[in-house]
Amino acid sequence: MYLCIVKQKKTKEMIIRLEQPKDYREVENLTREAFWNVYRPGCTEHYVLNQYRTNPDFIPELDYVMEEDSMIIGHVMFSKAEITLDDGTLFPSWTFGPISIHPDYKRKGYGLKLLQYAIEKAKEMGIGLLQMEGNIEFYKHAGFDFASKMKIHYHAELRESEVPYFLAQELILGYWGNREGTYCPPKGYFVADENPEAFEVYEATFPKKEKAFQVGQLPQFCQSCGMPLTRIEDCGTNADGSTNFDYCQYCYKDGKFLQECTMDEMIEHCSQFIDEVNKQMPKPMTKEEYKQMMRGFFPMLKRWRK
Repeated sequence: MYLCIVKQKKTKEMIIRLEQPKDYREVENLTREAFWNVYRPGCTEHYVLNQYRTNPDFIPELDYVMEEDSMIIGHVMFSKAEITLDDGTLFPSWTFGPISIHPDYKRKGYGLKLLQYAIEKAKEMGIGLLQMEGNIEFYKHAGFDFASKMKIHYHAELRESEVPYFLAQELILGYWGNREGTYCPPKGYFVADENPEAFEVYEATFPKKEKAFQVGQLPQFCQSCGMPLTRIEDCGTNADGSTNFDYCQYCYKDGKFLQECTMDEMIEHCSQFIDEVNKQMPKPMTKEEYKQMMRGFFPMLKRWRK
């Protein structure tokens, strides 16, 4: 499947086609360059892509690259997903990402063209509902809105919240209907967290790049206690003294956890800081409400994920 566009001013030809095995390394490097330090210090999206191609949730018919004058400048992949309805039933849905555009081609409309093309192909395949995490200011141009408006809740947020980064779009009218449920991203998206040693081995095959906190990144949290990480000083350290961007200084030092405890014990420990937490909340929570929220959030943290 191809889409050809001739850019009249520069007489360059742009095509969108299915990814081929010969493209894999180039696309993974493109993904790494596109995401590095954008949403978090460093990135893992290139490893997610590397591992997802053999995942049963991967949809090869919706695995597209964008080329301009024979150079790959963009890529997007789609995945099967599920929403857990309020009665416990698993409802089939879909998601996509990573979607990558070469840094030299960002903010020029390429990403939107690639996504719109892929969404049309998804509709042709009978895909009825997409949900994903992203910036509404970009994705609204492709038809997305806050998922909470469709009564689709995000697993790591309060049920009544309008989560600004959790978006959805019904591709087939009436597919979702008047249902209500909760979405958790497919397990394949957490592969770097679940296999950190394998990820580090893979990452070492690329040229070294410096991780950094930057304005505009998604909120980062300690993957043990949930404490916000906003600067290097908040972070723990690895055995060699380098910064560990996953854990805070209170949980992790010199490559080791500073306390041995269960997840429930950590939740109980963190609940004593409810007064400080409430200073950042639009609506104060009780200690028990805070503990209940952590019980939903902590299982997704790297240290506690099963």
